[in-house]
This record gives sequence, structure tokens and C-alpha cells, in this order.
Amino acid sequence: MELLLETVALYSLKLAYETEGHSPILRDDPLMGGCDREVFGLLVRRGDVAGIQGEISRCLDLALGAVGGVDTVLGRELRRLAEDLGAVRTMGKLYAPAVTLKDYLRDVL
Repeated sequence: MELLLETVALYSLKLAYETEGHSPILRDDPLMGGCDREVFGLLVRRGDVAGIQGEISRCLDLALGAVGGVDTVLGRELRRLAEDLGAVRTMGKLYAPAVTLKDYLRDVL
């Protein structure tokens, strides 16, 4: 789960900040800030669904800006997927919407 959440965050930040012709954003990049596997691991072990949603939401907000906001087709779909993740109330339900977000972000990149 930690790797999946880190990947969602990484793809979001890549979408927001990575530009063609420049060094790619990697998992150990300072831009990742609090969105690394260790932070997500701690949140997962604590069962802190709200904390996980907060970290992912912060990254998704950046990605949403990168695709032109909620007035674009990509933005509307990203917002819908983010809302699906935000509606989850238990750790057991986080996996499916996180996978969907990861796949969507990967496809947009």
C-alpha cells in the first residue's frame, strides 16, 4: 500500500512539475517532501485514513492545476477520482481508488 500511495504522489508531482528536457522527478527528489514511502508507511500502520487522504489530496491539487483545473476533461475526471478516494472511511477500502488514481495519472503523463 505504501508504494502505491507513493506512486500516486510521484505521478501527481511529475505532472505538476516535470518539464520536457529537464531531469525527471524521482522518488528521492526533495519535491516529494512528505509524500514518500516512509511517511505513507507510518500513516498506513496507524490506520490514519484522513492523514493519507490529506497527503494525496495535496499532491492531486497540484496535478489538477497542471491539467488546467476542473474546467477541463482531464481535470473533471481527476477530481472525480480524487473524490472517490476522499469518500473512503477505512483502510480496507483505500486500495481500489488508489490504483485507479495511479493508473489515470500514469496515462495522463
